Amino acid sequence: MDRVERRERILEVAGELLLAWGYGRVTIDEIARRAKVGKGTVYLHWKTKDALFLAVVLQVQYRSHQQQLDRMRTDPLEILPSRMLRGLFCDFLDQPVLRAMYTDDADVLGRLNDTAKRELTELITEGDRMLRHHLEVLREHGLVRDDLDVHHQQYALMAMATGFFTGEALLAGRGPVAPEVRADILARTVHSALETSPEQQAAAAAAAEAAPEVIALYERFGELTMGEMRRQVRD
Repeated sequence: MDRVERRERILEVAGELLLAWGYGRVTIDEIARRAKVGKGTVYLHWKTKDALFLAVVLQVQYRSHQQQLDRMRTDPLEILPSRMLRGLFCDFLDQPVLRAMYTDDADVLGRLNDTAKRELTELITEGDRMLRHHLEVLREHGLVRDDLDVHHQQYALMAMATGFFTGEALLAGRGPVAPEVRADILARTVHSALETSPEQQAAAAAAAEAAPEVIALYERFGELTMGEMRRQVRD
């Protein structure tokens, strides 16, 4: 196993244990044992347990981000907030670590969420800027309403996403059974609150014009996320 493969194996095991045991119970010794490496080998890659688990979180976020980018590149209409949030919600349902992050699951994350908020302040701030710029581009192309301050639109979008994501834990199966139905409800809610309703052909044309600038924003954010992942690694 070369150095990169070994690092990926350690990350994989750490992610599995995070979900199975929660951050507080997982030890570096157990990660090393299950990854079939020495404890010192884990510390060759990451200085601390926090750095290792931050890398786990960043990797999951990065993969979801790349899936989102792929959807935008395939269909420009995926840059619309309703379509974007629908895709992110489906990623959230499919990925347990994302679910723990977005619902602030203390049993799984322990103090890791607080550590992430502190350590990743610049990345979080840049994510806020990216989303605001995204909305500004859509407003310029007539795809999002302009009768509300863009900062207020950003807040509304984040509040809707937070409500649907945390609702998965709070409702405990009392929502619509089919995941795609819940995703569709989120998309319709966002569309009704924020988006305009141009004729389909006009919307597709406007989205195609806006997509390159929006995609560039998300590509840049993906590079920043990857850079932060590298920062957590010793080598």
